[in-house]
Amino acid sequence: MALGGGVFVLVLVGVALAAPLIAPYDPIRQSLRARLAAPTLAGADGKAHLLGTDHLGRDVLSRAIYGARVSLLVGFAAVVVGGILGVTLGLLAGFRGGWPDSVIMTLADAQLAFPFILLAIGIIAVLGPSFPTLIVVIGLSGWVTYARVLRSQVLVLRSREFVDAIHALGGSVARVIARHILPNVLSSLVVIATLELARAIVLEATLSFLGLGVQPPTPSWGGMVHEGREYLDSAWWISTAPGIVLMLTSIIVSRTGDWLRDLLDPTLRGE
Repeated sequence: MALGGGVFVLVLVGVALAAPLIAPYDPIRQSLRARLAAPTLAGADGKAHLLGTDHLGRDVLSRAIYGARVSLLVGFAAVVVGGILGVTLGLLAGFRGGWPDSVIMTLADAQLAFPFILLAIGIIAVLGPSFPTLIVVIGLSGWVTYARVLRSQVLVLRSREFVDAIHALGGSVARVIARHILPNVLSSLVVIATLELARAIVLEATLSFLGLGVQPPTPSWGGMVHEGREYLDSAWWISTAPGIVLMLTSIIVSRTGDWLRDLLDPTLRGE
């Protein structure tokens, strides 16, 4: 099942990259003659709409395919932002200790205690919705996990005898981090990144649903669910299709983290 999740992620990435070639229609092209058309092989405009059309006659399948590009772009970029920040702060807290450790962990605890979605809404409402703002805000929501995990593992590894031996031989802190710390925590970082990707995709969809994420007419899964909520009785497919894709993606990406952990952790390969 985990391997299947990895295949699903690769297929999803392939679909996102090849969206212009795969999508049957322009995702923002409107056709009022075909508005609110149910899934069909021959709509009022004479064209096939396998997942139907929305209230403006736009093809739902095409918009869902292009929506994958938005979700993955924001998700991967946010994971990179959160990972870089979290790893840097985790290494600083673990190696330096003292007041840097106290400040970083206090900030982490404060963020965990406060519903980040409220902070995200406030920041985006002030700065305005845009791709850079969305990526940075979602990235900032994920640094805590990296920092806490990396700090705990650094505290364990830095007390090992081989680290003391490297320092005694004149090895620098950068060498210890690059050659011994990061390789030992790589599997944990990959698992965290995979889980954070799923969370980032859901958070992006949530903000888009609230009108603070990706702005129309750019298609996004959360935005599509938002647009279709008024037509659930008469045109359920507008929200259902992107909602199902979003649910499957978040679940399967999360499960893929376990497979990557088993693949990258040498202690688990023989089990």
